Amino acid sequence: MNPDLANLILALGIFSVGFVSIGPNILAIIGTSMERGRKEGVRLALGVGTGSGIWATLTVAGLTALITAYASVVTVLKIFGAAYLLWLAYRAFRSAASPEADVKPKAAKGGRLYVQGLAIQMTNPKAALHWIAIVGLGLGADAPLWAGLSLIVATTVLSILGHLAYALTFSTQPVVALYRRGRRWIEGALGLFFAFAAYKIATYRP
Repeated sequence: MNPDLANLILALGIFSVGFVSIGPNILAIIGTSMERGRKEGVRLALGVGTGSGIWATLTVAGLTALITAYASVVTVLKIFGAAYLLWLAYRAFRSAASPEADVKPKAAKGGRLYVQGLAIQMTNPKAALHWIAIVGLGLGADAPLWAGLSLIVATTVLSILGHLAYALTFSTQPVVALYRRGRRWIEGALGLFFAFAAYKIATYRP
């Protein structure tokens, strides 16, 4: 398989699996959908998804320029990516070991929910680390233009669809209760996946 395509698929796979683990942004979408209705939850989700696309664009542009100037940066990014995945694995295992489900949706307040969702995503300090890792995994040293553009488009579409899915599906108490019951198994499986992905990246030889 083409190395650029393989890197892209790996990055998109890790990015997609990350949606299974509920974080603050998703909790805000769930809470807003439950308390204010799906329409409002969808607006917030669209804002968050758009913010992800902006982060992807900025990160791809910045890292592409950096890689073009210093090819060795790719090695640093791969190490960072592996470390990031190990951190995700640690968080997942820690959550799986905890008997208490930290799933407490809180609705966004006020109007202009699309703008709120955009602001939530763009001001999240963890988002920068997340996108550096994902883009670092998806772009090789000689990645062509199509690889970077594909990564931007694909992650933006996945982010919008993923957040919309939470707004539409997790907007009722029974679904949230179902997630709570299966949370520990889900988090444990995520921990194994992230640990395995970190190992594959750390031992990858082009």
